[in-house]
Amino acid sequence: MNDRPLLNRRLAEFGTTVFAEMSALAQATGAINLGQGFPDTDGPEEVREAAVRALRDGLGNQYPPGPGVPELRHAIAEHQQHRYALTYDPDTEVLVTAGATEAIAASLLALVEPGDEVIALEPYYDSYAASIALAGGTRVPVQLRPDAGSGTFRLDLDELRDAVTPRTRLLLLNTPHNPTGTVLTRDELAAVAALAVERDLLVVTDEVYEHLVLDGAHLPLASFPGMRERTVTISSSGKTFSFTGWKVGWVTSTPALVSAVRSAKQFLTFVSAGPFQYAIAEALRLPDAYYDDLRDSLRAKRALLTDGLTAAGFGVFRPSGTYFITTDVRPLGHTDGIDFCRHLPSRAGVVAIPNAVFYDDKPAGSPFVRFAFCKKDEVLNEAAERLAGLGPARSASR
Repeated sequence: MNDRPLLNRRLAEFGTTVFAEMSALAQATGAINLGQGFPDTDGPEEVREAAVRALRDGLGNQYPPGPGVPELRHAIAEHQQHRYALTYDPDTEVLVTAGATEAIAASLLALVEPGDEVIALEPYYDSYAASIALAGGTRVPVQLRPDAGSGTFRLDLDELRDAVTPRTRLLLLNTPHNPTGTVLTRDELAAVAALAVERDLLVVTDEVYEHLVLDGAHLPLASFPGMRERTVTISSSGKTFSFTGWKVGWVTSTPALVSAVRSAKQFLTFVSAGPFQYAIAEALRLPDAYYDDLRDSLRAKRALLTDGLTAAGFGVFRPSGTYFITTDVRPLGHTDGIDFCRHLPSRAGVVAIPNAVFYDDKPAGSPFVRFAFCKKDEVLNEAAERLAGLGPARSASR
């Protein structure tokens, strides 16, 4: 065998994901895992029973239709209409995918040519960079920066505009944003929409945390003037219904854009999660009270962990959405979040994720560490107690 590397050069910079590394550390040390973003309880019992019923009734046990089962596609279209007054044809404008991760990969593989530039908000979910690389695109990060006034991270719209060049093909947005918890405002989204229309850009929006907006409201970019025809909207069931292992996601867009994404998706998984698609169709028809209760529960958990992290000495950025809290480890005397996270399980019995892995600009992300609060209250309380010995108490969040 020759000396050529086995891994192709587009993926050479990507190793094992940090989520796998940190989850393995949690198992090896018995630490509380506040790193990977999955709940430690299942979602609604009626949704789980719907999956069992589908299995027993033989629904989806064989290959489901390529675009997704009609029941789910209709439920997705109804959800978009009910929540956001966005009308989609379930037969031509909805595509079911193996979670949002496949939807992102299929969208970028379908819409990006080698040499195209893709602008992504930094820090970004790690699959974005890998998917852009697989498509042969060039990622152009636009950084969300800490804002002392709001106590969170914000988008510099001038920096976004300056990043657009004649080679820019697509904007890849994530709001509510992982890992910072930023929720883009109406004014920010309107500016993004105006820029996309002016420069004739496609936009892929990752909206998987749409129902985890804790302050304000979720506003789909596709609802802004001129955006429906150029936006691929992605969401999924995992975060909303706490069944992350089912991997049921979806795309909504125009017939032409959905057809393009499906052309790539069919050669990835082809189809997936047959019986679970029927269950998620029922989940999407849960009453509005379910979503209200979900947000109320997460607001309480956010407060619990925010208080614990603040008392432990972290600088804490209060998230407006998602179930993640970004912290600054510099008040604890550290500057390297990756090193901090690798030693945290043995020092305090807690696992977190270093934000630097989500940055091209590693120094900018180095002091930041992400904790997940989608856990039982007793788990969050125990984690706070374990972290209490790391440094002096602080009286307020950043």
